[in-house]
Amino acid sequence: MALLEIQGLTYRAHDKEILTDLAFSMDAEEIHALVGTNGTGKSTLAYLIMGCEGYRPASGEMRFDGKMISGLKIHERAAIGIAMAWQEPVRFEGISVREYLTLKHREADPSHYLEMVGLSPELYLGRMVDKCLSGGERKRIELASILALRPKLAILDEPDSGIDMLSTQDIINVINLFKQNGSAVLLITHREEIALIADRASQLCRGGIVCSGSPREVAEYYKSRKCLVCDGEVCHE
Repeated sequence: MALLEIQGLTYRAHDKEILTDLAFSMDAEEIHALVGTNGTGKSTLAYLIMGCEGYRPASGEMRFDGKMISGLKIHERAAIGIAMAWQEPVRFEGISVREYLTLKHREADPSHYLEMVGLSPELYLGRMVDKCLSGGERKRIELASILALRPKLAILDEPDSGIDMLSTQDIINVINLFKQNGSAVLLITHREEIALIADRASQLCRGGIVCSGSPREVAEYYKSRKCLVCDGEVCHE
């Protein structure tokens, strides 16, 4: 049974159809790269899976670990094991890094998860999660908090989640950490060198999946298309 299974998903915004009868699936512990040019709806799909405010499908079904999730709110999806890295790196005035990393899991070892993302516990545990930290530092701390949750599915939207603040090797390392933790990862990326580390890849075009297979096969197919921005109607050869 697939961990995530989507059938017939259609989403409209401002009288425009962004996703049309989309079918998509992921297995447990799978790293799946989702590629596509700007405007194809990759981030929209991520927000629909996470259940973000204002994102509700017009039709279709989404199942996670065998359970229908289309009607669940974002905190309910988080409770069953879906997590997402957000565009703006985390910042909380008056909360220390130690407190932030143990908010949801008191038994989590914050030092361990800081080390996993390349930060020294001695230097960061007592610091506040505020503007005194750089964007890159806050992004690493946010990723450490998601690792501590040990989600069944982590959604990493590279252009929109801020992980592009990290180097290519850092991003690859983080993805590998999620895999070692037993998490599946939906990785939305424009970078071929990152997509190639996935187990499987899919290309989103004209509101649906047009190609799915090995990352190299999908990368070659993607490069063979000449779209710069998706017009939602024509896929130029």
